[in-house]
Amino acid sequence: MIHVDSFQNLAILENLYRLKALGYDYSDPITPNIHTSQSTLPDTLATLSQAISKCYMCDLSKSRSQSMSGHGPANARIVFIDAYVSAAEDEENGYYVGRSGVMLRDMIEKVLLLKTEDVYFTHAVKCKPFGFQAPSKSEYCSCSPYLFKQLEVIKPKVIVTLGAEAYQILTGDQGDFERIRGEVVPFGETQIVPMYNPLYLIRNPSLKKEAMRDLQTIKAQLS
Repeated sequence: MIHVDSFQNLAILENLYRLKALGYDYSDPITPNIHTSQSTLPDTLATLSQAISKCYMCDLSKSRSQSMSGHGPANARIVFIDAYVSAAEDEENGYYVGRSGVMLRDMIEKVLLLKTEDVYFTHAVKCKPFGFQAPSKSEYCSCSPYLFKQLEVIKPKVIVTLGAEAYQILTGDQGDFERIRGEVVPFGETQIVPMYNPLYLIRNPSLKKEAMRDLQTIKAQLS
């Protein structure tokens, strides 16, 4: 007897059995998680947050403590995007938590000379992944309409992606992150400045000088 733990596994299994019955020896990977259309989502951050809190479009909804839509005002000039919700954020249901959260707050307040209440901080994937795994492509594709709708509503002057994963999820660029980090990248009607994730900087303190230069680039774009 085969025990199936999730809808995703069930969909894959059913598809494999169906193809086998039709005479196929193998099948290409499928993407069973549900996607939604950006155009059907609410047009305010408050109602969008409610929709995110009730989202069950992928299997991460089964392991999370809650969804985390984002934090900040709808008229923010700058948006920070992390790749996905950390275990500390999920546990505390809060932003700017843990050592990396404190470092990000210091970057915003002490270098950019902004208040955290004036910037918008969110995640490309709104739920904590399983264990220590990164989200699958289908999981962040299920979540991406929420992120793009947030950016459509806020219309920031600058987007800061924190780390290679966040930049890759947002843009689809799988190239060398070091080539693009710290550069000003046109992105529709706004621009992206990719920088290191604070957690990566904690683990690699020798890179803090590069991070400071990136922050000065960000500051210049806001002036």
